[in-house]
Amino acid sequence: VQLQASGGGLVQAGGSLRLSCVASGRTYTSSKMAWFRQAPGEERAFVASINWSGGSTVYADSVKGRFTISRDNAKNTVFLQMNSLKPEDTAVYYCAADPRQPWRLELVVTTQTYSYWGQGTQVTVSS
Repeated sequence: VQLQASGGGLVQAGGSLRLSCVASGRTYTSSKMAWFRQAPGEERAFVASINWSGGSTVYADSVKGRFTISRDNAKNTVFLQMNSLKPEDTAVYYCAADPRQPWRLELVVTTQTYSYWGQGTQVTVSS
C-alpha cells in the first residue's frame, strides 16, 4: 500500500482542517487505517484509527470529541476532520495502514501496529 497525505496548513486556534490520505495498492480495502502525529522533539503518537469497513473507530483521549476519522473505500481515501483545533495539535500528521486483522482495532496503539506509512502533512495551529 502506498499512501499520500494532504490537507495540512496553517489555521487559527478554534478553526478546522480536513486531512486526506489517498491509498494505492490492492490491499487498501482490506486494511485498517490510522492517523498519527509527531510534534518537534516528540515521538510519533497515535491520533485515530478506523477498521476496514469504517464501522469501528478508536481515538486518542486528546482528540476525542474534536476529530473524526472516516473512509471512502470507493475512492481509496481516509479522512481526518479536525475541529476546535488547539496550538498543541501542531504537528506533522501521518497516515498509516495495516492489512493484518483489518476488522480489529487495538486499544493500545504504537507505530509498530502499522506497516505502511505516508509522507506526512504539516498542521500548524496559531494561538
